[in-house]
Amino acid sequence: MNVANIANGGGASPARIGWIVALLALSVLLNYVDRGAIGVAAPLMKAELSLSATGFGIAVSAFFWVYAPLCIFVGWLCDRFCVYRMFAVGITLWALATVLMGFVDGLVVLIVLRLLLGLGESIAFPGSSKIFAAEVPAEKRGSANALIGAALAFGPAVGALAGGVILEAAGWRPIFWIFGLVTLLWLVPWHFASAPLRSKNLGTPVVAPVPLGQLLRLPALWSMGVAHFLANYGFYFLLAWLPLYLTKTLGYSISEMTLLTTLSFAAQGIAALAAGHLSDRAVARGANEATLRRWTMAVAQAAVGAAIAGVWFAQGTWQLGACLVIAGIGSGFVSVNLYAVAQIFAGPRAAGGWVGVQNAVGNAAGIIGPVATGLIVDAFGSYGWAFAISAMVAGLGALWWRWAVPPIRQIAV
Repeated sequence: MNVANIANGGGASPARIGWIVALLALSVLLNYVDRGAIGVAAPLMKAELSLSATGFGIAVSAFFWVYAPLCIFVGWLCDRFCVYRMFAVGITLWALATVLMGFVDGLVVLIVLRLLLGLGESIAFPGSSKIFAAEVPAEKRGSANALIGAALAFGPAVGALAGGVILEAAGWRPIFWIFGLVTLLWLVPWHFASAPLRSKNLGTPVVAPVPLGQLLRLPALWSMGVAHFLANYGFYFLLAWLPLYLTKTLGYSISEMTLLTTLSFAAQGIAALAAGHLSDRAVARGANEATLRRWTMAVAQAAVGAAIAGVWFAQGTWQLGACLVIAGIGSGFVSVNLYAVAQIFAGPRAAGGWVGVQNAVGNAAGIIGPVATGLIVDAFGSYGWAFAISAMVAGLGALWWRWAVPPIRQIAV
């Protein structure tokens, strides 16, 4: 995909905006590499730090304690201040938090660093959606969001593959050191690509932003927040707990776990790219974008729910791998359309604030889900109910998109 071709080029050349979009996608990839590192490190980290399943779940959840609510505030800031500078500050903070996690010696310090990681990563989706809504035309919206959706999936895939290799060769601590330092390198191309856009004349338009209070009174925004929650629950379940389940319950080696986990997230990334390309072609040929995205989400959510249930009942590696691929494909289509639909509803003036609120509600799944899973595993000594709940939540998401999400069109605000 030629990233320059997805740009509208409103305040700068299409080529420059194209590179900005590409760097935003790379930042999301690094975002998920870093936030998912704890799951990859878990098979050795959990034992060394003497963490119970509940304690590990709390550490995973801590990221979302600040990440989810801060998305609202950060989205508000993105509609008013220079989003390009905000990205640089956020990435610096989360990269340093990742590096420092390689030095932790207990649960308390781990929780504090996960909180800082959530603080830094809260810029990613409100900021990128603000830029996309302002710079990318409707017929290219699918491709732009496909890059983000693919990065969202390839991040865990890259993290699982690279982290698994590091884990087997050098232990869990170097995973955090290496991942954090690589993220810091992103700041170099971002500095040069965004330099002209940091001026007042070429920045993302911030004229007459929509008041947050006005946004919060919109039922469509809350409906999308619930839809986002129902989509995130199963994704975060697999991101945080799949490596532990594969190694400690099913008995796979670290290298086998690495391959199976990477397979699922790689399928998600490929599906996200395909979803963006196919949706853009359909819209360009006259398809109703709102109807297309609604039905895509309903079918994809149903597929994810069925696949998560299938992972629990799978007999042998081939069945397990097939279910993980189906879960990845469904999640890939979901990831593209969640933000594309949000950008349709919000329009350029409100995109930052809208996605901030939607992301906050949606990421409450990251607060509730990991702790609930940890409590279930400690109480029952099995993942059965955890898989059942994750599958049911995803299935409810399919029904929500069919019946509860209101007509998809730009809201007058």
